[in-house]
Amino acid sequence: MTLSTRQIGIFGGSFNPIHCGHIALARHLLTALGLDEIWFVVSPLNPFKTHATDLLADDVRYAITARALASQPGLSASDVEMTLPRPSYMWNTLCHLSELHPHARFTLLIGADNWLAFDRWAHSQDIITHYRIAVYPRPGYEVDAAAMPPSVTYVHSDLYPVSSTEIRRRIAAGESIEGMVPQDIQAMVEHYYR
Repeated sequence: MTLSTRQIGIFGGSFNPIHCGHIALARHLLTALGLDEIWFVVSPLNPFKTHATDLLADDVRYAITARALASQPGLSASDVEMTLPRPSYMWNTLCHLSELHPHARFTLLIGADNWLAFDRWAHSQDIITHYRIAVYPRPGYEVDAAAMPPSVTYVHSDLYPVSSTEIRRRIAAGESIEGMVPQDIQAMVEHYYR
């Protein structure tokens, strides 16, 4: 590993919308894993959610995510998956990023829910072989950290009681989302999810 090697976490998701829980988790993972930065890769469409009807347009979700992270050192939004063939598979994304940034070392950041279904991911074994994976807790999902392969790390973290689904529900019901999303994107989120 050279001195110029950047340690970059890849946090993929729909971010429909991004919320304070995503950001707090990323800040924790940045420190806990010794990463230089975390890229929030905004996914056009999760291959396991092919019938999502409440997904905002890609460019809008990316713009909201980028704005939410603009004042967060070490955290940034990426639209790389929007330029790749669909559906977006993480293996393709990681390979593409590795080609673009050959001196970076990428760590895939996933929740326990995704880890428990990881064997269903395209090229899951290739990802395990070629990349580090950090698994963080998700409510209602228990994982056996001792049984994880050497390239996979379980990172203890607080559970954040915020979800994108709840934010969308609250907006539809005319309820407040104050404190659930960063203040500088609240009006934007309320506008687009109405």
